[in-house]
Amino acid sequence: AAGERGPGGIALVGPASGAPSCPHGPALLFVKTSQGKEEGRRFYACSACRDRKDCNFFQWEDEKVSETRLAAREEYNRNHRPTFTHRQNVERYKNFVLLPLSKRRFCQECQQLLLPAEWEKHSNHQFLCDISTAQLKSPSQFLYPLENKKTNAQYLFADRSCQFLLNLLIDLGFRRVLSVGTPRLHEMIQSKASQEEDFRVRSLLLDIDFRYSQFYTEDEFCHYNMFNHYFFGGEAARETCRKFLYEENGERVIMVTDPPFGGLVEALASSFKKLMAMWTETGKEGQGNKEMPMFWIFPYFFESRILDFFPSFRMMDYQVDYDNHALYKHGKTGRRQSPVRIFTNLTPSMIVLPVEEGYRFCTLCQRYVSSGNQHCEICNSCTSKDGRQWKHCVLCKKCVKPSWFHCNNCDCCALPNHSCEKTDSGCFVCGKAGHKRGACPSLS
Repeated sequence: AAGERGPGGIALVGPASGAPSCPHGPALLFVKTSQGKEEGRRFYACSACRDRKDCNFFQWEDEKVSETRLAAREEYNRNHRPTFTHRQNVERYKNFVLLPLSKRRFCQECQQLLLPAEWEKHSNHQFLCDISTAQLKSPSQFLYPLENKKTNAQYLFADRSCQFLLNLLIDLGFRRVLSVGTPRLHEMIQSKASQEEDFRVRSLLLDIDFRYSQFYTEDEFCHYNMFNHYFFGGEAARETCRKFLYEENGERVIMVTDPPFGGLVEALASSFKKLMAMWTETGKEGQGNKEMPMFWIFPYFFESRILDFFPSFRMMDYQVDYDNHALYKHGKTGRRQSPVRIFTNLTPSMIVLPVEEGYRFCTLCQRYVSSGNQHCEICNSCTSKDGRQWKHCVLCKKCVKPSWFHCNNCDCCALPNHSCEKTDSGCFVCGKAGHKRGACPSLS
């Protein structure tokens, strides 16, 4: 979402009723703050795009917008709607699968399945030919990922992580998965359901990428913006989601979400709470104040932000990795390991992590931890966040990364080469001149 643009100069106020809309749905309200002043001017900006180049929507809250400009905006929003509606895409798909293999084409430039009558119109474009049924069942494999980090950040689960998540959900007894921005997981569930007769898990994909409407029916996919909780398909799509969340015949529901990491945590949390409320409303008597079970997949350094909004959540040690991300790969060491984790409101001891990948159960913490995560007796917890063994700092009264040292000038642990608030040329550890960190007497 439209994150902090500049040093603390912008804060999210939140979704506002009567907010103007851009092609990504209702805009979010932000406030511009300048140093020394209580609060600055409020403005609306696109909920989904942080980069003005992707969506340049901007309007001051107190601005009077002329009729002409409103009409131009309406026109602009209309022109940015997809070529076909979801229903038309479903019809097109039915016709497409009836074609012989040699006539099944996909336009790579328009990212669209083509019927023979449309070939001429796309004649200068690059095609993928002979689209097999297997390919149609795995659209994320041939749709190119929208890798703009700030808007879509479509990094797709590697098979290892996807398979692990699905097995875990089945073992935990969930039969319905609300897949919010997780097309690979949805795809794997759909594919297994069509191949295995006794496979009972169902999935509904909510995603801002409308290209998926070409492959899934209106009961399998809703065009959705997770930054402003906006269903592009209106009340009908909202009803599809509500129906899916209604637990009948004991089919328990869990929500799994993998948002863009550049997104504003508070905007996401606001939408997720609305989805949880939708689940609560559809619930039977006796559901009480229980929260909808959820897996929020996000980097570990957002832990405190997520816990601010969802105090019942805990972070698991499992490293989630991605196919098309150069850094977020499993099995690398040190700084190169994937920082992406699962945050969940389920009881941590229920989340069994694969022992063959080096995870072990800590009986004191009552949860699975990575092999390098040693239990600290002073903190009484397995404290590592990044898979390496952390060390306890007596002065900070907590465990810190192994590469950090306590800086007496800053009175906290930091990297040796950090720009110290009171830098001098003395020892990094004790601040005195005449020796370097390695020979510091206070280290003994």
